[in-house]
Amino acid sequence: MALFVLAGCAMPRGAAMVSEVLNEKDKQKPSFQVVEVTRDELPELATWPETGWSGHYRWLPAERGPDAPVIRNGDQVALIIWDSQENSLLTTEAEKSVNMANLVVSPNGSIFVPYLGDVVVTGMTPYAARKEIQDRLRPIASDAQVQIAHTSGQENSVDLVGGVARPGTYPLASRDVSILSLIAEGGGISDALRNPLVRLIRGGQTYEIRAESLFSDASNNALVRGNDKVIVEEDKRYFTALGATGSEQLVYFEKEKITALEAMSIIGGLSDSRANPKGVLVLRDYDDDQLRPEGPTKAQVVFTFDLTSADGLFAARKFQVNPMDTVLATESPVTTVRTVTSLLGSLVGLTTTIGNNS
Repeated sequence: MALFVLAGCAMPRGAAMVSEVLNEKDKQKPSFQVVEVTRDELPELATWPETGWSGHYRWLPAERGPDAPVIRNGDQVALIIWDSQENSLLTTEAEKSVNMANLVVSPNGSIFVPYLGDVVVTGMTPYAARKEIQDRLRPIASDAQVQIAHTSGQENSVDLVGGVARPGTYPLASRDVSILSLIAEGGGISDALRNPLVRLIRGGQTYEIRAESLFSDASNNALVRGNDKVIVEEDKRYFTALGATGSEQLVYFEKEKITALEAMSIIGGLSDSRANPKGVLVLRDYDDDQLRPEGPTKAQVVFTFDLTSADGLFAARKFQVNPMDTVLATESPVTTVRTVTSLLGSLVGLTTTIGNNS
C-alpha cells in the first residue's frame, strides 16, 4: 500500500537536483550552454564578456594640487597698476595708481586691460598673470608695477547632489580640494546608505568608486574641479541566491568583486542536510551581441562547480560572480532517499498502529 502511495506522489523538495538542470546539455538542440568550471578553464572564462556591469569601477587617480591658485574662466581679477612717470597714459598727476576691480575672466580666458586689449590669463597663477601684464605694459609704461588679486568665480564650485548630511553647491576655496574634503564639508556620507558608492560626473564622463576603497587608499583621494557633480548612493549590484543554501534572497555586492566561493559564504553556505556539493551552479544571461564561438555560444549559460574536489574549490575561489547572476545549490539525491525512508517509516508505523487497534 505504501509503495503505491509513494509511486503516485512527487517528493517535496526545496531545490532542483543537478541532473534535472543539466540534462538539457544532452539534448540534440540544447537551449542553454553548460560549462564545467575547473582551474584549467579559468583563463579562457576570464576573457568572456562582462554581464550586469562594466566589469570594474573607473576612478581618477589622486594628484597634487597646484602650489598656487590657478585662474579659470568665470573667476574675478582685480588689478592695481602703479606708474609714477610724468605724462603717464595710465595714471594722473594727482593719483599715481589706477584700480581696476571686478574684472571677470571671459569664456575665452581673457580680461581687458586698457592699452593692452584682451590679455589671456586662464590657466595662469596670479603671479604669472601679474608678470604677463607687467611685461606687456613696458612699451608704454616702462616703470609700471602691477598688483593682482584673484577670487574664484561661480564656475569654480562643486555640486554635492545627495547621499550626505548637507547636499548643496560648495565653492572651491582653492585648487587643492579633495573629494574626501568635499564629502566632509557636506557632513559625511549618510549612515542610512547600504554599501555606499561615490559617483563623480565631470565633462560628460562618469567615474565611480566604492566608499570603502576611497577611505582606505590615499591614492584614490582625487581632487575635485569646478562644475563637478558628486553623488553618493547605494551600490545596486546584486546576485540571487536560490536552492539548498543558508538563504534564498537578493544579495547585494559587499565589495567590488565577489567570487563563487565568497558568494556561498555570504549566503550562509550550503545546507548540510539538503545541498549537493557536487552540484553548485551559477546561472548567467548574455546578450545576443556577446555570443561568439570562443566564448558563450548560448544566451543562457550554466556554470557548474564540484566543491568536493580540490580543483573545484580552487576554481570557485577565482571564478567571478557577475551582477544579476543566480547562485543555485542543487538538492542532494540523499535528501530524496531520506524523505522516502521517512515516509515509509511513518506509513509502516501507521499500519502497525491500525493493526494493533483492530
